[in-house]
Amino acid sequence: MRFNYGRSYLGRRGAIPLYLPELPLRPGVIEPLGGLTIPGCIRDAGPDSWGQRVVMQHLLGTGARDGDRAVFGPLTHLLRSGSDRIGALDFQEHAHVYVSRDETSAPLEDLIDAADRVGEGRPLPPALDLALLHASSVGGARPKVLLNADGGDVIAKFSSSTDTYAVVKGEFAAMELARRTGLDVASVDLVGVMGRDVLLLKRFDRVPGTQQRRALVSALTILELDELMARYASYADLAQIVRERFTHARASLRELFARITFNILTGNSDDHARNHAAFWDGEWLTLTPAYDICPQARGGGETSQAMMIGADGFRMSQLAGCVKRASTYMLTEREAGELIDHQVEVIKREWDEVCDRGRMTEVERSFFWRRQFLNPYAFEGYSSAPVQSRAGQGLTPG
Repeated sequence: MRFNYGRSYLGRRGAIPLYLPELPLRPGVIEPLGGLTIPGCIRDAGPDSWGQRVVMQHLLGTGARDGDRAVFGPLTHLLRSGSDRIGALDFQEHAHVYVSRDETSAPLEDLIDAADRVGEGRPLPPALDLALLHASSVGGARPKVLLNADGGDVIAKFSSSTDTYAVVKGEFAAMELARRTGLDVASVDLVGVMGRDVLLLKRFDRVPGTQQRRALVSALTILELDELMARYASYADLAQIVRERFTHARASLRELFARITFNILTGNSDDHARNHAAFWDGEWLTLTPAYDICPQARGGGETSQAMMIGADGFRMSQLAGCVKRASTYMLTEREAGELIDHQVEVIKREWDEVCDRGRMTEVERSFFWRRQFLNPYAFEGYSSAPVQSRAGQGLTPG
């Protein structure tokens, strides 16, 4: 997919490039960067696997259950999904006529029912079909919709009838604990709807009280990669770009390192490059709040992170390896250890209260504790903050 700016935009006062180095402000056709088939900053605004599934069902009906997403190119997904998408972009069929695709809405209960129908390949009533279509222009593999709740814009993420453990409660616990350790994270709340867990994540790509949208790009785009190249994504490469192109570079590097170690401590091994993002102001990048800190199913033992942590290719989910590579993030090994110790102490101290807020049962707490949260494998070779077993049958870790 090639791109060119309209003359009216190039002549507009205050116009900014959609992202650099991908789409510099100049006339003429701009080809995607080497290895890409579509500019990453445009791809970031499109729906991911869940939203694509909704678009397919809208276009193909229940046959979409077995349909191939490759039947439709990215332009179809961009033009058919809702206008209230992540970031500052929208996509229209005409250059001079704007038609918002967000005017159809439905209660959250109806959207959950619609998501279930899509997951099961059942048909949707026309009104519910449009409502889900317009609410699903968002990334990720799990069912979710964009909503306006209590006067604020949120992303609602649903539990699924096929979940084998309390996925949504686990994400709530990880996000809330991340906030309590001092990480910059999106605000979350957990509610029950129709007997289902729903995570409400406050959107940070909108300016509260206004219609203003904030432009952002994923780390995948920053690293000039696409999904097929995602296995080459590296925190070390991202750290180098942070030094060169981010506001508050040193603080951002510390935050990035802290997110890596927190992901390890909470079993979030799905920390791929589309689960990190930065605001874009036309010249500089700034880390967005963290999101999608979701503990993954795990039986124990060796595991690794989705992105490489060191320039040497190290990606194992172990704190000792992170400490050895702390200089990549402009930290000393002592500073890295102190940061980790603080995170461990907060997780242990706040675990019970966060689980209470998340309405976790004793069985659910036991499932997560020392499997996703503070798994012993993470501490192998790391002696500064040993993790003790839970005492007796109580809920207090350590």
